[in-house]
Amino acid sequence: MNSGAPIPARSLLTLTAAVLLLHFWLLGSPARRIHMRETLRAAPFATRSIPLPPVATSAVAPQFPQPHVPDRIAVPVPATRGSVASPPVTKPTIARSAAPPAPATETIGSIARPAPPIAAPNSGAIATRFAIPASIRLEYAVTAQVKHERTQGISQLSWQHDGDIYEAQLEIRAPSLPARLQHSSGRITTEGLAPLRFSEKTRTEQATHFERDSQRLSFSNNRPAAALLAGAQDRVSVLLQLSAMLAGEPHKYPAGSSVMIQTATTSEAEPWTFTIQGEERLELPGGTLVALKLVRPPKRQFDQQVEVWLAPGLDYVPVRLRLTQPNGDWVDQQWSSTDRR
Repeated sequence: MNSGAPIPARSLLTLTAAVLLLHFWLLGSPARRIHMRETLRAAPFATRSIPLPPVATSAVAPQFPQPHVPDRIAVPVPATRGSVASPPVTKPTIARSAAPPAPATETIGSIARPAPPIAAPNSGAIATRFAIPASIRLEYAVTAQVKHERTQGISQLSWQHDGDIYEAQLEIRAPSLPARLQHSSGRITTEGLAPLRFSEKTRTEQATHFERDSQRLSFSNNRPAAALLAGAQDRVSVLLQLSAMLAGEPHKYPAGSSVMIQTATTSEAEPWTFTIQGEERLELPGGTLVALKLVRPPKRQFDQQVEVWLAPGLDYVPVRLRLTQPNGDWVDQQWSSTDRR
């Protein structure tokens, strides 16, 4: 068949109709619809801005309620330079417990001071009048017991003053006992005796200084300083201070009452509490007389017990003095004679 021969018109119409039918079939098939839907889904979604008309603003800003902040957690903010300082912020109110009650007082010489935490014994009345005994020298007969052996000796209490300055000295001499010399010096005030220096000498001398400007007691043996309390005395002056207190107002010190006096040795200062036990009739080497007995019992294991008898008929000067050691040793000094100066 010759390829260049023309196609008959009938055959051409038939071919054209077949092609059109194929196209219609392809366009209407489910596969084609799915493909078109997927294409539509994958297409991007474009947006555009739509200009809005301006909103009219009010001349007054809306007021929003502010949360309430309690004063106790408010923190003041410092104002910056050029700004108006903020009003002060109220500080928190803190509930405080009631103040503790004021401590009780106890007598030290003639002055009342706050009592220590431990209750002190009855300190009796506060001395307001002192009768300083006249200058005198008292001699004593000494009996001592040392390690269960008795010994005899002598002692002397010398008391001198001019109404302003005083000196007191107590010296003991007895076999089996080291010679002991105690000396006190100071001033006489409206509160009785005010020592300035106390010394004690056996083999060597040690001293205690009453530093009244700094209100302390210092010791020459380098022991720690102690506070100087009102009415403080030393081991010698305390005997004459008791005399002046009881002679000045004897009715204030009945039997059973007590008085507390800070008393310094050459190494420490402690409150000594003397209890008035009452009058006793004494038979002494110097004669028979009535004396008022006072006792300072030991407070600690190694404290001495001090017993002193004051004679109203001799301006309440000590006519007997007995010291008892913790181990049972004792020294008893009994008045034998008087030398008035």
